[in-house]
Amino acid sequence: MPLPTNVTRLVPQQRKIVCLSAAIGFIFFLLFIVITLSITWNRHSESHSRLAGYTQSYVINLFGELQQTLQPLQAAASIASCDQVRNDLIQRAAFAPNIRAILLVKNGVAFCSSATGPMSLAVKSISPLTDIAKPLDVRLIPDTPMVPGKPAIAIWLSDANHPSYGVFVTLNVNLTPYLLLTSRHLEIAGMAIATKDNALTTWNDGVVNLADLPQHPLRTISIPGYPITLYFYGETLPARDVHVILLAGLLLSIIAAFACFLALLLRQRQGKEIQLGMKRGEFHVEYQPVIEASTGRTYGLEALLRWTHPTEGRIPPDAFISYAEGQNLIVPLTRHLFQLVARDAHQLCQIIPAGTRLGINLSPLHLSYPTFRQDVLDWLEAMPQNHFEYIFEITERAMVDDNSADEIFHWIRQQNIKIAIDDFGTGHSALIYLEKFKFDYLKIDRGFVLSIGTETVNSPVLDAVLNLAQKLNLNTVAEGVETAEQALWLINGGITHMQGYLFSRPRTVPQLVDYFTDRSVSNDRTVLVG
Repeated sequence: MPLPTNVTRLVPQQRKIVCLSAAIGFIFFLLFIVITLSITWNRHSESHSRLAGYTQSYVINLFGELQQTLQPLQAAASIASCDQVRNDLIQRAAFAPNIRAILLVKNGVAFCSSATGPMSLAVKSISPLTDIAKPLDVRLIPDTPMVPGKPAIAIWLSDANHPSYGVFVTLNVNLTPYLLLTSRHLEIAGMAIATKDNALTTWNDGVVNLADLPQHPLRTISIPGYPITLYFYGETLPARDVHVILLAGLLLSIIAAFACFLALLLRQRQGKEIQLGMKRGEFHVEYQPVIEASTGRTYGLEALLRWTHPTEGRIPPDAFISYAEGQNLIVPLTRHLFQLVARDAHQLCQIIPAGTRLGINLSPLHLSYPTFRQDVLDWLEAMPQNHFEYIFEITERAMVDDNSADEIFHWIRQQNIKIAIDDFGTGHSALIYLEKFKFDYLKIDRGFVLSIGTETVNSPVLDAVLNLAQKLNLNTVAEGVETAEQALWLINGGITHMQGYLFSRPRTVPQLVDYFTDRSVSNDRTVLVG
């Protein structure tokens, strides 16, 4: 029988394996993207929170140290002249970080400066928005008289006993600590320092209105005890990270899909299901009657290996046999067939007369296998002795693939086993083999039988095959006979034997016993098992 390459659910096509592998790769890609983006987002979020905490602590410490430096000067404005405190102002300004100038104020007018000494300048002219009525006030100003064009932070600390007296300090805006803190946070795009309605940013040189800042900062940091707010801007999940994650996910998903593809192919090569099927007894043999064309009587049987999988159901033989051949499992599968036929033969010999011929389909791969001859001898030893005669059905492909076919055929005949050429006319130059080798049977493929009654290229070929078989005195067996019209045409054409659904479907051993009992098979009838 031919072995077409159609594929079942159990033995999936390569396309199915590719689709399954691609689906697994896609699922892996989605899971990787979701999990990695989530982990990256949480990691950045925690990092930003730590950065906000470090920045808040830094600013609190900075202003705390500044307040300790200025606290002794708060009451000096009401009790001392500029000459008395000028040196102290200069010293404190020199050793405190980022101080531009320290000014002592009486009644809202600065009368002494660490930078210029005695002076008389209203605080409002330096920082118009500073509220000297408050104990503490912080403002951002665009510049100072001594350093024009450079923004500064203006801090007012009043004397508790004299509200309009106190210390007015201008600070340089130094963003170096911020740059150091954010140097490892590439997703941080910028920072803003805000007091009241004004703000100073890293992306502008001057003071801007608070309303002009972006609406959604990453973090907002309040400084307890001071009217100052810090804003961090950027992306918790920057596009750069998203691109890297997508690329990594794509590469890893391709690797995962490829690994899955290889694993599925490896699983197929291992033939696990077929090996387990033989071990678990899932295979059995069914027998299809063969009819003698001249009398219409049952002439014999063809044995057909069947596989019933526990979850997939019946697996078509053309699928698992071609699969077994492709995966180097046909030899153990044929040995298993030998065992099943030998087991059935001990039951069949009770109802089938001595001299019955049993035939086995052999794969070309098994013919050339080193253990072929011993496998055949072991099978003959397991069969009921002196009861059956045997036929091996061999396809044309065996003669093409094996240069030692003549020697193998000679050995088979030495074992008193007849040879049938199977699927004649469907392979290579079949006429050459009829001349080169001696055969006992010629089996005609069902494709030629189906062409009966139709105008196809196979119709004249079938005529020629039957004429040739008659001239060579070869027995012929037509496979796949399904209609009375086909049977009549074959009988008129000189066919010697027929089989197909017109006469009987394949039967199990118990069904075969009933079949022979019902038809009262005569003792001299032979059985062909192929």
